[in-house]
Amino acid sequence: MARTSLPVRAVLGAAAVVALAAGTTACGASAADDEHPDHRSFALQGRTLTVDSDDSALEIVASDTAEAGRVDVTRWFQGSVTVRKEPKVTWSMKDDRLTLRLRCSGLVADCSAKHRIEVPRGIAVKVEDDDGSVRARGFRDALSVHAEDGSVQVTDSSGPLDLRTEDGSVRAEVSSRTVDTRTEDGSVHLTLAALPDRVESVSQDGSVTITLPEGTYRVTAETGDGGVDVSVPRDESSAHVVSARTADGKVTVRNAN
Repeated sequence: MARTSLPVRAVLGAAAVVALAAGTTACGASAADDEHPDHRSFALQGRTLTVDSDDSALEIVASDTAEAGRVDVTRWFQGSVTVRKEPKVTWSMKDDRLTLRLRCSGLVADCSAKHRIEVPRGIAVKVEDDDGSVRARGFRDALSVHAEDGSVQVTDSSGPLDLRTEDGSVRAEVSSRTVDTRTEDGSVHLTLAALPDRVESVSQDGSVTITLPEGTYRVTAETGDGGVDVSVPRDESSAHVVSARTADGKVTVRNAN
């Protein structure tokens, strides 16, 4: 039987694609490797900052040392693209909406971005994040984080919290009086240092653990598939309301040790 041979050019082309794909798997870009991050300051006109981010890890800090009326942003980026345009990161502010974008597409695309956003005290923050983790700390004012794909973590905060993610865990160690958390796929871990007025935590697929200071609570705890362990003192007339629900996972409501 006659053998059919591929043109040398086609063979080399196929080998190059395999090699490039293997190279992408072997190593990955990391924003932490950027030794010369970019810095920029944006004017803030009102009392609420909206952060609109895509494909970036976010660190958001409320600080007493931040200049009033200014938002300071530091950006780390590493990336490369083969057979398309060079990767590009952009940032802009309009109507107190900080927009962060990363363009990284091609035959072999390998990019990583991180932003640290420092805001002055007294500013409420709303985060709309499509892809990337969000960490925030130091907030005395309202903080809202809605993430499509990524974990959410909040520490050292006392303002009202609204934390949501489609795919990722939610973790908070705070003294906020009002906390609302929701995740479609991930666990929830809340540790509260002050008696809350209302806590509501929902997970579709993951455990929910809420650790509370000493006190009596009006507790609702439900799971579709898993155990329920409520060890805090309960009182149906209590002003401290806690609701913990998951469709698949264990629910725990307990006092701090």
